[in-house]
Amino acid sequence: MTSRKLLIVGAHSADFVWRAAGVAAKTVDNGGEVRIVALSYGERGESGELWKEPGQTEDNVKRIRHEEAEAAARAVGATFEGFDLGDYPLRETPEAVDRLADLIRDWQPNVVLTHPDKDPFNPDHPVAHRIVAQARLLTSGAVVEAGFKTAPPTEFLVFEPHQPELCGFVPSVFVDITSVFEKKATAMEAMKAQSYLREYYTQRAEHRGNHARKVTGNKAIRQAEAFQRLIPNVVEAL
Repeated sequence: MTSRKLLIVGAHSADFVWRAAGVAAKTVDNGGEVRIVALSYGERGESGELWKEPGQTEDNVKRIRHEEAEAAARAVGATFEGFDLGDYPLRETPEAVDRLADLIRDWQPNVVLTHPDKDPFNPDHPVAHRIVAQARLLTSGAVVEAGFKTAPPTEFLVFEPHQPELCGFVPSVFVDITSVFEKKATAMEAMKAQSYLREYYTQRAEHRGNHARKVTGNKAIRQAEAFQRLIPNVVEAL
């Protein structure tokens, strides 16, 4: 069986931790590979704790955020790369799309995760979605022979936003992360610039674990992460 490759793309360096660190750890535990890309470090709009320090600079905030994200990625067995495109606002540019498309063509992930296309409270998350969606489409072309390098089509899902009801997020997949939750907790602990989010996302994992238990009847599930498929999955039988 070929190992699975999972690509997680966040607008900011900590986005993957809260929303998909569990599925990242689970993928690695199952013999797969995980790459994490942050389109920005969230240095301007997502690093409030760091800006409390007198004399703080953007360059230093980026450095700290990069170190935190690398530590969080290591905790779940993944690799981290920061595109450093700037935040608040993150801009959708041809260069950003091309850079991500090149990565997808070269690495050929099986699954791509990113933000939903709506978020009334965060200007960067919908932009990240558009960049990822466009890059993904360009890598597979029209799924026929093309005059440029292509890659096999990926599964495409979005992870749960902070306020799902207001972002049009309806979960269609729950991943049981009970066996790897301590790894997710370690990854969350690494994100000191946003430590105020740890309790919320710990509770969210337990909340989704409750939903997963009701769906399956499996009482052993304690924590889960929720995702929404944007592309139908194909199976041999129901």
